[in-house]
Amino acid sequence: MNYLIVGLGNIGKEYADTRHNIGFMVADELANQAGSSWSTLKLAFYTEFKFRGKNVFVIKPTTYMNLSGKAVNYWMQQLKVPIENVLVIVDDLAIPFGSLRIKPKGSAAGHNGLRSIEALCGGQNYPRLRFGISDNFTKGHQVDYVLAPFDKDEQKELPALIEDAVKMCQSFVSIGIGLTMTNFNK
Repeated sequence: MNYLIVGLGNIGKEYADTRHNIGFMVADELANQAGSSWSTLKLAFYTEFKFRGKNVFVIKPTTYMNLSGKAVNYWMQQLKVPIENVLVIVDDLAIPFGSLRIKPKGSAAGHNGLRSIEALCGGQNYPRLRFGISDNFTKGHQVDYVLAPFDKDEQKELPALIEDAVKMCQSFVSIGIGLTMTNFNK
């Protein structure tokens, strides 16, 4: 059984620790715990490992957020991973910071990375792990907010939240979306 875990973010030092790059951060920790290292391949940073007898492929698209679907579609086809075995890790303004939710499908809700995946991968029916970043910004400053680093208080909580997100990814691979939702969504 093959699984594709996709951490969304933007490449480049200027984006490294920003809210919009939480998908990259979770993917990095997932790979770190598996003892796997990254390669730069077509459209993505790529790594793979086995988890409980299953093949886990992890990508961080190098296409920038707005074109993430191009990388996801390419690697789904390349690795022959069905859409229901793709898990996208994404920042979410609609969820309070500190909340993590895994869902089997959903709308892009204005997120350009998800919109690109929808357009190029056949709609909204793919699992996603939504990492709450809150919506603590003044009107008209959404871009500045998502492209800013987490604040000091958030940074203290980040390691535990990233660890929880990694556990959710591992659960998704080992027991599926339904039980993972039951066990982790609050």
